[in-house]
Amino acid sequence: MNWVTTFFSTSVGKKILMSITGMSFIGFLVVHLIGNLTIYGGKDYFDSYVDHLHSLGPVLHVFEIGLLTFALIHVLTGAVLTFQNFLSRPVRYQMNRNAGGRTLGSATMPYTGAILLIFLVFHVLHFHFADHTVKTTFEIVTGYFVNPFYAGAYVCVMIVAAFHVSHGFWSAFQTLGINHGKYTPMLKILSLLFACIVAAGFGFLPIYFNMFI
Repeated sequence: MNWVTTFFSTSVGKKILMSITGMSFIGFLVVHLIGNLTIYGGKDYFDSYVDHLHSLGPVLHVFEIGLLTFALIHVLTGAVLTFQNFLSRPVRYQMNRNAGGRTLGSATMPYTGAILLIFLVFHVLHFHFADHTVKTTFEIVTGYFVNPFYAGAYVCVMIVAAFHVSHGFWSAFQTLGINHGKYTPMLKILSLLFACIVAAGFGFLPIYFNMFI
């Protein structure tokens, strides 16, 4: 196990760890979005989906614990890498200047990551501690979405998520060694397209309930 500890204590090891945990969250985003889209089917359809999730029992709890563990690893590793980059800023600047290619997504990763972390904490607390004995999950979700302040904040956070995911998605492949001058530009485009689709999928939910319901 010493070699594992040694490897993940290096900068390369931390970046690989960030890539693996980040890709797991991208997978979760897709699954979560598909689940959220069932809300368009109406109250019974969405609540039936939620009941099915809860019926998984221990499997769901294991998944939640795993997701929380990956979240902690991703956040802590990201914080360490950001701090290390800050300490080596003159060198990092020289490398970036020579290499080129910095994007708004890459330049703002620490900030978008912090915003997403704050949002996730409040998002989980809102739904975890909501009184499910009085309202169904559908009623709780739509209750938040029809709130103009929450709806506006939610859409803004989805835009932030698009920036974060667009860079994180393709850079994860690059970190894991999937990098080629011929395919990287296309991968960047696909990453941006994927991020926009996911962000739009989530972001349209409060717009739909405010404008059409």
